[in-house]
Amino acid sequence: MKRLTAGEFRRIVPGAAPSGISEAVRDIIARVRADGDAAVRECTRRFDGVDIDPPAVDPDEIARARERVEPGLLEALAEAAARIERFARAQKASFRDFEIEIEPGVFAGQAVIPLARAGIYVPGGRYPLVSSLLMGAVPARVAGVRDIVVCTPPGESGRVADAILAAAGLCGIGEIYRIGGAQAVAVMAYGTESIPRVDKIAGPGNDYVTAAKLAVSGDVGIDFAAGPTELVIVADDTANPVFIAADLIAQAEHDVRATAILITDSAGLADRVDEEIEALLGRVGTAGVARAALDAWGAIVVASSISEAVGLADARAPEHLELFVENAQTIARNIRNYGSLFLGGSAAEALGDYSSGLNHVLPTRGAARFTGGLGVKDFLKIQTTLRVEKGGLQIIGPAALTLARAEGLMGHALSVEVRTK
Repeated sequence: MKRLTAGEFRRIVPGAAPSGISEAVRDIIARVRADGDAAVRECTRRFDGVDIDPPAVDPDEIARARERVEPGLLEALAEAAARIERFARAQKASFRDFEIEIEPGVFAGQAVIPLARAGIYVPGGRYPLVSSLLMGAVPARVAGVRDIVVCTPPGESGRVADAILAAAGLCGIGEIYRIGGAQAVAVMAYGTESIPRVDKIAGPGNDYVTAAKLAVSGDVGIDFAAGPTELVIVADDTANPVFIAADLIAQAEHDVRATAILITDSAGLADRVDEEIEALLGRVGTAGVARAALDAWGAIVVASSISEAVGLADARAPEHLELFVENAQTIARNIRNYGSLFLGGSAAEALGDYSSGLNHVLPTRGAARFTGGLGVKDFLKIQTTLRVEKGGLQIIGPAALTLARAEGLMGHALSVEVRTK
């Protein structure tokens, strides 16, 4: 991995999405909007090489998939789903309906309302990301979403992977479509003759999926636009170099554009991590992808102090941030920007991906400066209410009259004036 100084690292801007795909995505979306199911089938033949007729997975196939999945995998899915649900229920408890008396006779409130219909995109391909289905479906179910829809690419046989179907069945989802890519986003955003549109789309995907989510945003809700995965580790000389090397490799194996960075105040630790990466790469079958990512996007940054290292990480606002230093909990209080934070040597980022209860759908490319990861909040609407009694109108009406007249909106002023008189 290349070595960078703190100054060199500050000048690196998180990778942007590849250019040249927006026009293709806009064309796919336009075709789906115009031709509906026929366009979806044509796009699937073109991009996935299979014919989907009908696109929906038969509910009986979802039920049978659980019988074909290894018991150990089914047990792990159930265990992970239970923890995700436990965490999601705690999140939901932080949102509540209320009404307060702002002034005598003036009652302002909020209502927490679940979305009616949500779409979850689940990446397929060679290694279907079954865990991503849990991360989207479980919080949506806990939020109270009435209809949860899953879109995922078909395999070479035209079928959806049994593990994804089994996970969907575990979450009580019976509406699954064998549709991937930008066409899946278009279907969820606008609907077709056979598939009703959704209110919000959540879940990670490739560059085409991300570009499509951005293109339809506003016509439908989206969680956020996630790019290639990122990990920043801040570590001092007390950290275990084997753990650090393993976590960097784990992040890099996702994609040749994955970012895996170590920031440390110890040149000795930096050397040891480099050595351990070379030793550990030979133990993983994804070494080719991991090495390509580490060479292109990986880095070890040697800072002058842990304080500087923390500042560099905070400015980067990474998707995943591991803090392997003495007094990690104290230091963490000064960090504001991350998707998920992992404290201490035992808190491997992979645990956040699968079995800890945290959600692994997280903001990338610095978006953690202004948003958090996927959760119950993404499937809820916080709506406000106002109830005014006659006495309250006399208290708050005059200010409204004055402000309306100052803005030249005399109709606004009139609507208050006729009530106060």
